[in-house]
Amino acid sequence: MKQRFSFMVFAVCLAAGGVIRLARGSDHQDTPEVELNPASDMTDVYVFPGSSPDRTVLVLNSWAFITPAATHSTYFDPNLLYQFKVDNNADGVEDQVIQVTFDGTGAGQTVTVRGPVAPPVAGAMGNVLATGPAAVSGPINTVLGSASGMQVFAGWRDDPFFIDLEQFFRIVPDRKPVTGALSQLPDTPTASAFRTPGVDYVAGFNLLSIVIELPTASLVAGGNAKIGIWGTISR
Repeated sequence: MKQRFSFMVFAVCLAAGGVIRLARGSDHQDTPEVELNPASDMTDVYVFPGSSPDRTVLVLNSWAFITPAATHSTYFDPNLLYQFKVDNNADGVEDQVIQVTFDGTGAGQTVTVRGPVAPPVAGAMGNVLATGPAAVSGPINTVLGSASGMQVFAGWRDDPFFIDLEQFFRIVPDRKPVTGALSQLPDTPTASAFRTPGVDYVAGFNLLSIVIELPTASLVAGGNAKIGIWGTISR
């Protein structure tokens, strides 16, 4: 049983439909095991205001560095459980989960979203699939759901992250991957700063993205205006 976590994203809602302020983190290929199993590699979690003031967007990205040539042969792993976890009482434990699963392989793959619901099991080992009907279900690479309720997209997207990875691995050489072109970077010389002007190593690469927009009121609880959101991918 394996589980990968993103860094937590804190969203401060000044009101149920108010402004959301963010702290974001990245988690690209942080262990050799994850690097060798790219379907379970969660790269980023984003939370930001939706298409109207009372809506919020959640994004969970995975499987980094998909080349354009490989994009249409890369799909979500139907054996994995993708989750957004929501803490709405500031105790650091999820009170709700949004669970995303996939069926089939190839171009006919479908996505199913459950939640927000109370987690069947909370905490680090909380990777039990909730029972009950799906909130949204349908084919990948399609906008599903309703504009007033939950809308879902799961499929290929350009990697939104911006980083000069070659220089990063010169600054922090012990983080260098064990496979691929970046693993061949020499250990010396090292560096202490990024290059100017900036270099976006991930430009032109794609990834698999799960995007969910839903009413903010379904994420908050009572009068508490602060929520914590993080993501997991588990087997």
